[in-house]
Amino acid sequence: MLLDFFYHLRRSGLPVSVQEYLTLLETLRTDVMQPSVDDFYHAARMTLVKDETLFDRYDRAFASFYGKVAALYPKGKDIPLEWLVKEFQKKLTPEEKAALEKHGWDKLMEMFRERLEEQKGRHAGGNKWIGTGGSSPFGNSGYHPEGIRVGGESAGNRTGVKVWDRREFRDYDDQQELGTRNFKVALRRLRRFAREGAESELDLEDTIASTARNAGLLDIRMVPERHNAVKVLMLLDVGGSMDDHVARVEELFSAARSEFRNLEVFYFHNCPYESLWRSNARRYSERFDTWDILRRYNEDWRLILVGDASMSPYEILQPGGSVEHHNKETGATWMQRLLQAWPKAVWLNPEPQGYWQYRQSIAILRNIMSDRMFPITVDGLERAMRMLSK
Repeated sequence: MLLDFFYHLRRSGLPVSVQEYLTLLETLRTDVMQPSVDDFYHAARMTLVKDETLFDRYDRAFASFYGKVAALYPKGKDIPLEWLVKEFQKKLTPEEKAALEKHGWDKLMEMFRERLEEQKGRHAGGNKWIGTGGSSPFGNSGYHPEGIRVGGESAGNRTGVKVWDRREFRDYDDQQELGTRNFKVALRRLRRFAREGAESELDLEDTIASTARNAGLLDIRMVPERHNAVKVLMLLDVGGSMDDHVARVEELFSAARSEFRNLEVFYFHNCPYESLWRSNARRYSERFDTWDILRRYNEDWRLILVGDASMSPYEILQPGGSVEHHNKETGATWMQRLLQAWPKAVWLNPEPQGYWQYRQSIAILRNIMSDRMFPITVDGLERAMRMLSK
């Protein structure tokens, strides 16, 4: 079975070597892990995958292989807990949803503090307490036009203004090839060629001229490789509603990796605040102070922000409005600092442009960006690159 697993990873495009496979076998012979699927998943990833950008590809391959293995065994008769929770979810009509009251930021935070102090037990299907299902502003798996999600999974309405939970995001895969060609062509509009580094390319014209001056004795002349010297700082929104756009952003990310030799990438969620991170797997332990980034890269760099700009307006305009932490300063304040540091900046939005008019947060960020927001289409990228090249 492990040999099948090895070949399955290879067919999935993961560069797994025989030596790494033997290391995994050696690991399994020791007592460093318990015989569970989760522990095997982590042990195999640690020994077989050396590039963090391939973690998502490994996840998909592992899930595919495990699904085939699990299908060989009979399923138990236990009723999943999430099925029971779903029974408490109310099926609200559009009229009932429209009738639910939005409380506003200050009142919502005050009500949440009161519920934390008063509530003693679990609730489901109600309209007041912190629980599951129902129409309470607090809890998960229900509906409210402006609430706080506490634990659990989202019901998919994406109306929460705060999330009380530790969420894990994955890095974008920069090895995607299919569909990136048009993006590469569009990104090439942002070019400033220079020759730097070791002399590794034949200079044919200078070689001919030098040989002629040398009475026909061959005199080979080399020059450094010509490359795009533009410096690009890319900030990528990840998680939440961006999950709908992973494929397109990965194509853009792969194209940018190919076209820009000087490319620095950081992640944020919804809106940039006081810190950014390079790896989503370590975003709680390895963060970079935004002030340090502002000082590290001078104004020669071009700034490209990538995100759907779809969030609660509080996340941009309200201190403490971030869904995941208490931000002392507003997202709008940090956006202004980014634009002051890098005047040549654009925002690339994967959300279809026809939907932009229905998102209040998109209108706010377009205003902050002085309308320098473009869709992630070939035409949108070309217009964005033309603006950055001015």
